[in-house]
Amino acid sequence: MSQTLRLPDGALGPDAPGQGVSARADQPDAWPNRAWRALRPWLLPWAVPLLLLLLWWVSARQGWIAPQVLPSPEDVGATLVELVRSGEMADNLWISAQRVLFGFGVGAGAGLLLGVGMGLSPRFKDYVYPLFKAFSQVPVLGWLPLLMLLVGIDEALKIILISKAALVPVALNTAKGIENVPNRYVEVARVFGFTRWQLLSRVVFPSAAAPIWNGIRYGLTHAWLALVVVELLASSEGLGFMIVYGRQLFQLDVVMAAVIVVGAVGFALDKVLALIELRLLRWRRAGF
Repeated sequence: MSQTLRLPDGALGPDAPGQGVSARADQPDAWPNRAWRALRPWLLPWAVPLLLLLLWWVSARQGWIAPQVLPSPEDVGATLVELVRSGEMADNLWISAQRVLFGFGVGAGAGLLLGVGMGLSPRFKDYVYPLFKAFSQVPVLGWLPLLMLLVGIDEALKIILISKAALVPVALNTAKGIENVPNRYVEVARVFGFTRWQLLSRVVFPSAAAPIWNGIRYGLTHAWLALVVVELLASSEGLGFMIVYGRQLFQLDVVMAAVIVVGAVGFALDKVLALIELRLLRWRRAGF
């Protein structure tokens, strides 16, 4: 009696006739799943803003909130376009950008010097850190009345407060990054006879690059927030002044347009610095 030899399914490989057909037929379409996995990180962050925009639009359409209190998205969009076309938005944005860049440059430079000093010299840190800690605990608004008496309400006031906002995170992160440099890196450099400058430029600063840049990122964010606060309280130009001016005239569409620009610029700055920080992290891993 002859017996039929039966091979297990898949023994001839997936390309053999009849193999894997039913399995592929039972599987869901893989392309939409791959597309969703690729797009999900980009789409999910927009879910809440789009939901809020939809709620805003419905509220304006249904009259749940008076237009004098909350103008419709269409009115705000039209006002924003008109402000851009007239050049008013660009002029005020440029004034705010000059202030924040100059103030951030001063504050970040001072923060780097202070952070390097505290990170390299424990004795220097013992002298400086208590006073610096107390200084950093006072918010920008706490310094405003005193500085208004000392320097007035001109540009010096804005630059000092923006610089203070940037200095604190830059100094703290720089000091922490230098203190956390692994000792084995320093020991290897000394074995090779590195000078002090070579040790700093080739070992210490590259190892602390990511924390230092993280401090710069947060410093710029704090500087941007301080700028808006200062312009709200003591300015006749800039994005913060546009918000105050629109509120005084009950032109809330102007207020909302300026708020949108403030948020968009701050978001863009943070994203650009985050991308640069990511590249620094990759470079650091490759170098060490």
